[in-house]
Amino acid sequence: MNSYLVLSLATTILLLLIFSIKNSRRFNLFDHWLHHQLVKKRDGYRWQVIAFINDPKLMVVWDVLLAGLLLNEERNLTALWVLGTLGFADLSGIILKRLIRRKRPIMHSDMEDGYSFPSGHVLGATTMGLILLQLFGKEFGLAFTIGIVALWIMVIISRLSLKAHYPSDVIGATSLAIVCFSISEQLFLAI
Repeated sequence: MNSYLVLSLATTILLLLIFSIKNSRRFNLFDHWLHHQLVKKRDGYRWQVIAFINDPKLMVVWDVLLAGLLLNEERNLTALWVLGTLGFADLSGIILKRLIRRKRPIMHSDMEDGYSFPSGHVLGATTMGLILLQLFGKEFGLAFTIGIVALWIMVIISRLSLKAHYPSDVIGATSLAIVCFSISEQLFLAI
């Protein structure tokens, strides 16, 4: 699919979500209702493990390790791109959280703090997944791609199951990750 089309679609979805969350009581009621329908019971331990492994702070560690491996292979520019891509996505997510200031769902874990939109876990997992697929997808094939997608889906389920986010939070995080990754990729390819 055309990368500009993907960027345009992700940007449109992100902007529509931001507008709806900030301005539409009906949208927010629907999002609350949908979250309640998707998450009937709070299933904790295994989803907490997935959440921990994909914690935004720990995602930075994974990113630095990946960059270190790339530096070891003398792929310096690629290592810098890996660090810059996750940094750009994380910074964008932090700015959006502070601008939107959406409260987390009722009954969220006491371990969760901060604002809800967009999900930092999903933002990091999506960004790292896209980076890994870009760097190693062709080399490691379909099984690798399926593994990355499965892990990404588990992160989304964990954020909803732990009642840390609404469905629109994970969709927004995915859209933001695609936007940041696409911009970063275009800059990298231009160099």
